[in-house]
Amino acid sequence: MPIHLYHLIAFLLSMTVVLWCTPVIKTLGVKNGYVDHPNERKVHQRPMVRLGGISIFAGTIAALTVVWGLGGFMSLPPNMEWGIWGVTLGGCAFFLIGLADDLFNLTPMSRLFMQIIIATICWFMGVKIEFLSLPFVEFLSLPFDGLIQIDWLSLPATVIWLVGMANAINWIDGLDGLAAGVSGIAAVVMLVVTLFMNQYGAALIAAALAGGALGFLRYNFNPAQIFMGDGGSYFMGFTLAGIGVIGLVKTTAVTAVLLPYLILAVPLLDMSAVIISRLKHGKSPFTADKRHLHHRLLQAGISQKMTVVFIYALTFWVGSLAMAFSGLPGGGAYALCATMLLSYMSWYVWRNRRVRE
Repeated sequence: MPIHLYHLIAFLLSMTVVLWCTPVIKTLGVKNGYVDHPNERKVHQRPMVRLGGISIFAGTIAALTVVWGLGGFMSLPPNMEWGIWGVTLGGCAFFLIGLADDLFNLTPMSRLFMQIIIATICWFMGVKIEFLSLPFVEFLSLPFDGLIQIDWLSLPATVIWLVGMANAINWIDGLDGLAAGVSGIAAVVMLVVTLFMNQYGAALIAAALAGGALGFLRYNFNPAQIFMGDGGSYFMGFTLAGIGVIGLVKTTAVTAVLLPYLILAVPLLDMSAVIISRLKHGKSPFTADKRHLHHRLLQAGISQKMTVVFIYALTFWVGSLAMAFSGLPGGGAYALCATMLLSYMSWYVWRNRRVRE
């Protein structure tokens, strides 16, 4: 079977499972009272089932299981197998942490402690950042290629990245369809880039996750019928971060090392800005508030749908830049089109902001 056919199967199967089982999960959630109630910080106006992450998880794992059974992972080199297992099993563990929080309301510190433990185990399984890069070093006439081995810093760097991205996706899950759409776009970009770099194992995980995330939008885009909850957001955030580590950071190229940080720049920068703002105002980084980008756009008078679409455009733009930097044929054209789209969206948002003031 052609290698790329496995990726198509993973994408379509994951999407199909999500489309089929999400209504079932919604019905069970309503019957058992697993709903997210409105409050002064949240945007939704009525109780919503918060277990949709189960369908994303089920779709992704089902797709990967079928592809594995068909032989899609058989051609991987031995040193890649542990990384694939690390991302897959780590994603399962992060999903369970989030699901436990959805069901039993865990404390922030207990969630963080468990996430650090799981990320550390994944590091021992081969999901590790082993070097960082200095871009454009060739223009500085320095006596090295721009790659910096980080040795003992590999463990903390990897844990911070994996745990940080899981929580970054969780933190942007504040509007209908926002986290699912951003994750879906990022997963599609990672799929394209990892395929181009011949990282087929990481690309299979990206394909399955992309299908699950985009399929979930059928029920999660405004007006949403169901939320993914912490189970879904933790699972997608960790898996995206893991794909970046085993599929891109493992590639010994200066630009490739930077790609996952660029592809996931929107949730990463949003989380960083919120943490800095909270610390600046003497608050705990874990204190929920309305300092996120989507909250600021809503406060400026932009509608929910337009806010989400604008952040989609922003995510697509940074993803297109990643495709261009990767050397993908036509990547520059994608980046140009994305820049034009983002420019129009920015003008539209600004015009509506000024009108409503």
